[in-house]
Amino acid sequence: MISPLPDILIDPIVRAALAEDLGRAGDVTAAACLTAGEQLSAVFVARQEGRLAGLDCARLAIGAMDPTARFETNRGDGDDLSVGDAIARVTGDARAILSAERVALNLMSRLCGVATLTRTYVRAVEGTKARIVCTRKTTPGLRALEKYAVRCGGATNHRFGLDDAILIKDNHIAACGGVGKALERAQAAAGHLMMVEVEVDTLAQLDEALPYRPDVIMLDNFALADLRTAVERVAGAVRLEASGGVNLTTVRAIAETGVDAISVGALTHSAPILDIGLDIG
Repeated sequence: MISPLPDILIDPIVRAALAEDLGRAGDVTAAACLTAGEQLSAVFVARQEGRLAGLDCARLAIGAMDPTARFETNRGDGDDLSVGDAIARVTGDARAILSAERVALNLMSRLCGVATLTRTYVRAVEGTKARIVCTRKTTPGLRALEKYAVRCGGATNHRFGLDDAILIKDNHIAACGGVGKALERAQAAAGHLMMVEVEVDTLAQLDEALPYRPDVIMLDNFALADLRTAVERVAGAVRLEASGGVNLTTVRAIAETGVDAISVGALTHSAPILDIGLDIG
């Protein structure tokens, strides 16, 4: 069971998208073609196989336009979808439903796409100990939703922003004058609940980082042989995360080196949408 996001986090995103679509005069097509008060029933239908995410976006979009509309679900976020599956039925004011249709479909299709691609990566590493994790390479304004979709796909979230964990990257190291100096400063500044991760590019930098025992070491763009060497050298003393050069062709071999996590920016920056439609009837 996927814990849903609170409506208070989703609703502002949905309402901003509706406001963008409604523009300065509202839905002039619906107003011209449909009688005020006319009722309509329609079904959200999967037109591709995939993984469901973003159902609450559709519910809130419809509800924002017609608070009295009924939204009845047949599936839940995290469920697998087959072509033709009825996801949810909505019944309410015709003008409102058709005005909310595109926003509901845009958000749900986007999140289903993220969840579906994530599911593919998770299945690719089954049988290893590696966990697939996402990154901050998200669509501006949609991070909470896209990271939720990653969880619906069976993967784990990395940090949500700059404020919830210390991640020392190559430019921080360069500015500080070395891995050791960067870690000294970070560990001195970190509160007792703040995790510290450092990115290293070479085995030499790994050796420099190990005496400081950061919570996680990110092995960035390491060759497979170097990943295996790093895993042997660390021997479980620090969690290891692989990043860079990760795709569906390479992810299994990376996982088999024994790393604890594999971060995949593609989960959110390159996921295609899943085709979802709204059919009247």
